[in-house]
Amino acid sequence: MLDKVKNVIVVLSGKGGVGKSTVSTQLALALRATGHKVGLLDIDLCGPSVPYLLGLENSDIYQCDDGWVPIYTDESKTLAVMSIGFLLKNRSDPVIWRGPKKTMMIRQFLTDVKWEELDYLIIDTPPGTSDEHITVMECMREVPCNGAIIVTTPQGVALDDVRKEITFCKKTGIKLLGIVENMSGFVCPHCTECTNIFSSNGGVELAQLAQVPHLGTLPIDPRVGVLAGTTASVLNELPDSSTAQVLRGIVQHLDALTTAVPTPA
Repeated sequence: MLDKVKNVIVVLSGKGGVGKSTVSTQLALALRATGHKVGLLDIDLCGPSVPYLLGLENSDIYQCDDGWVPIYTDESKTLAVMSIGFLLKNRSDPVIWRGPKKTMMIRQFLTDVKWEELDYLIIDTPPGTSDEHITVMECMREVPCNGAIIVTTPQGVALDDVRKEITFCKKTGIKLLGIVENMSGFVCPHCTECTNIFSSNGGVELAQLAQVPHLGTLPIDPRVGVLAGTTASVLNELPDSSTAQVLRGIVQHLDALTTAVPTPA
């Protein structure tokens, strides 16, 4: 049930392994750090990473009369999380389902979760442009979806797949809010100098080609990796890092486009 959700942001990528779940998680934490009430919905059925990234793997979820009750990360209830990972007995269990069962589960997660009042709901999707994405887009027609953020890495093979995702969004009528280039360069944990170990500026060029905003370039930063398994935001733990600067800019961009009113960090 999304009737109490002000803004819905879908995070997409045409290719797996580009750090989409990490971007989704840190974006949700950044929104919370700037005073918003946030929900994070992980519908990557075959690779649910959000419970691990937030240190919530052993959490139990329950059903009430209105549907699934999400997991809250603390007593403030400013970050609510739902993932199929909560339904698996352990992280190694695979989800071996055919398309119809996947479709049914995604519809249930999109319609039968009891979200309280939220400024933002971030939806972390699986990679590709297949059944799961079509189900998401069909369900989004029934709710006020603000649009999609697309995550890519600078390598040519990733950019080719992301171009397909852009075409998918245009054909299904979902608004593109911008592109994030992830894993662009490596930040030395000692001197903080960034070295391009892959190609660079692919996200910038892709954004120009698609005529959508380039929301920022995120490097590989070991200091950010240390935050995995916690609910700590880069904005609070590494406020001067390039990752924090980019996420802060994305939050400001979203606030300018949506009905949510931010509280200064």
